[in-house]
Amino acid sequence: MKATHLLRAVARRVAAAVAVLLGAATVAFAALQLIPGDPVTTMLGPFSSASPEVRDRIRAQYGLGEPVWQQYLHYLGHLLRGNLGESYQVQRPVSSLISGQLAPTAQLALAALAVALLLAVLSATATAGRRPVLRGAASLLELLTVSSPSYWTGILLLTMFSFHWQLFPVAGAQNGTALVLPALTLALPMTGVLAQVLREGLETALHEPFAVTARSRGLSTTAVRLRHALRHAALPLITLTGWLAGSLLGGAVLVETVFGRPGIGALILQATTNKDMPLAIGLVLLSALVFVVLSTLVDLLYLVIDPRLRTDQVTP
Repeated sequence: MKATHLLRAVARRVAAAVAVLLGAATVAFAALQLIPGDPVTTMLGPFSSASPEVRDRIRAQYGLGEPVWQQYLHYLGHLLRGNLGESYQVQRPVSSLISGQLAPTAQLALAALAVALLLAVLSATATAGRRPVLRGAASLLELLTVSSPSYWTGILLLTMFSFHWQLFPVAGAQNGTALVLPALTLALPMTGVLAQVLREGLETALHEPFAVTARSRGLSTTAVRLRHALRHAALPLITLTGWLAGSLLGGAVLVETVFGRPGIGALILQATTNKDMPLAIGLVLLSALVFVVLSTLVDLLYLVIDPRLRTDQVTP
């Protein structure tokens, strides 16, 4: 019974993932169809003198002369075969373009996520339940980081640490030091949100009976926070972290532009500006896949943190 129930849960998860990817591809396809402009003109350039015959051949080659519903069905057929198509603009496979730029963006996103979690845990555990002045100062600083645009934060960090003190490179991704400022720029807004959520969870957990019992056994306040309260307050933190991590792809566009880094951000700008439909839909599917994977990881982490959920998963 337990194995059957788990198989059903896995099947539901796979079906949901397929539905999300299909929905993302459909919405992206429809949105790009509504963008004004001719893809053939985009491929040839606005000042091209190509004859109508050449334009018709290009339109036939990519199926752009077919009805929209046929283009949609053809594209879904290619997706089912694992073919993301060929970029209109650079005449290269979309999968090759994405894989060539994915590593710098993944490196930036993972570094930013690690920094955000570390700073959020330090801030929340140090100020939860403390004096109102300390808590208020931390909350004010977090509010500033959340409300500040990432490009403005990036420019400030560049001015201070690159131009003035010359501690970090201005642009590029040549070594690890070039990752510090972009990762910090991307992490600071997340830190503010995560710290506020974790602090509220900690303050609630510290008033639960298990925390009172732990203190009565002689545990220090710090030990109670780290060994007991933090575990109980982690569930909403993990949920929010999964959502924020999925949105890092969009935030990386501005950060990569400010710091002159290679990555997916340049591809997103290129695809939307040039109405490069295969590339744009490929990037949308990548973002949807990231959300699906992160959602699955969050569910698994729930089971690790709260053993009670493991029983619920196998209850018939």
